[in-house]
Formats: sequence, C-alpha cells, structure tokens
Amino acid sequence: MLSKIGVLLNRIMMSTLLTVVIWLGWKVAHGHYYKSGIGLGYNLGLAGGLMMLTLLLYSLRKHLKFMQGLGKLKHWFRIHMILGVLGPTLVIFHTTFRTGSVNAAVALYCMLLVAGSGLVGRFVYTRIHKGLYGSRSTLKSAREELAGSTGDVKSRLHFFPKVQEWIDAFEHEALEGQRGFIAGIWFFLSFDIRRMLLVRRCHANIHEVLASSVRGSASAIAKEATQLVGEYLLQIQTVAQFKKFEQIFSAWHVLHLPFMYMMVATAIFHVIWVHMY
Repeated sequence: MLSKIGVLLNRIMMSTLLTVVIWLGWKVAHGHYYKSGIGLGYNLGLAGGLMMLTLLLYSLRKHLKFMQGLGKLKHWFRIHMILGVLGPTLVIFHTTFRTGSVNAAVALYCMLLVAGSGLVGRFVYTRIHKGLYGSRSTLKSAREELAGSTGDVKSRLHFFPKVQEWIDAFEHEALEGQRGFIAGIWFFLSFDIRRMLLVRRCHANIHEVLASSVRGSASAIAKEATQLVGEYLLQIQTVAQFKKFEQIFSAWHVLHLPFMYMMVATAIFHVIWVHMY
C-alpha cells in the first residue's frame, strides 16, 4: 500500500514539475526576459553545456582502469541520467527557443539528437535490467521466472477455461510462432497493445463466470484473477521481447557514443564562434 502511494506521489510530482517547465518554456519563448549571449541566458548555456560535457565522465568511468575504483557504477549512471535531462533543458532555455546562427542551430540539433538517443536507451535499458539501476537480467533467468509461474497460474485459473485457453494461445504465438521480418517487427511493436487487449478480454470473461457462480466476494476474486493474468502475460512478453531488446541495446551503444562526440564537437565550435565574433 505504501509503495503504491509512493509511486502515485512520484507521478504527481513529476507531472507537476513537467507542467511547470512547459509553462516556463512557453513564457520564455513568447517573452523577452533575457538574451542568450549575456547575463542569465549566457549562464544557462554555460551550466547546461558543462552538464552535457560532464556526461562523458560516465563513459570514462566505465572504461578507464584508474577510475574504476571511484564509486559504484550505478551511482555514476544515476548522475549521468539526471544530467542528461537537466543539461539539455538548460541549454534549450539558454536559446530562448530560437536558433539564430547556423552553428547554433547545428549545436542545438546535435544536442537534441543525443538527448533523444538517451531517452531511447533508457527505455530499452529498463527492458533488459532489473529496474533502472539494477543488475542486468538474462534470457535464462526470465525464462526460469516464467516457468516457475506457469504451474501456479494454471492451478489458480482452472475455474476459467476460456482464459486458460487464450493465455496458452498467446504464449504459444509469442514464444514459438514463426514470423517474417516485417511481421516480426509489427509483432514486436504491437505486443503491448495486444497484451492489454487480452487482459481486458480475460477480465470480462472472469466477471462473466463469477457472476453466474459466486456472490458476495466476486469483485475481489475477479480483481485478484485479473491481476494474476496481467502479471503472467507481462512475463511472457518479457521473455518474447528480451532478445530483440538486447539487439536494439547493442545497436544503440554503437550509435550513442558517436552522437555524443559529435555534440561535444559542435558545442565547442559554437562556444569558440560566439566568443570570437
């Protein structure tokens, strides 16, 4: 119960913060409160640029031997994630949401490319790790977790034969179905939607069965059974998509670092250009 309240409060806080940032952005974009090259505007760009430059320390911490004793990697990663959001935000406010010169526009778009790449990497990372800062999962451990749940799910859903039949069909299609390249991409991208639709379908069937056979506590039983179905289908999805997410994460690693270097190079050129001219 407390964990659910904590999650809810966290979402409310993040939604409020995002709303405030969007409102401030709108005010800055439509007003003339400061200029990019002097005072507050200059300092916002300086702070944001230093934060973006600091992101490179995470990569150095991972690969340089003399830095590997400087704290746990997950703490470095947490800082990397925070600065990867704060840095671009400050730089965008530095621009007052306008691009003047060509070199400023190139530096801004390179930064946005890196920030977008980071968000994609964060999403994929959470699909193959235990939480945002947890250890990396393996396909074997995901399959073992799924196998351990199978017997429990089937024993607890034996009153709902249609639900069991639908789950078995979904599991077989997800784990053993043969698909071509295009069909495989579509299957991968639409997995969430199909899983949620099946949960709703199972929920309706569970209520229908209970309505004709159980009175009083039918709502509580239906809620528990639906939750069980949802968790099991999510485990199936985790196993089915695991290998694909590993491939995406490997490809992302190849692209993200060059994007980072390109951003640093264009940012340095922009700073030199601004101070020279």
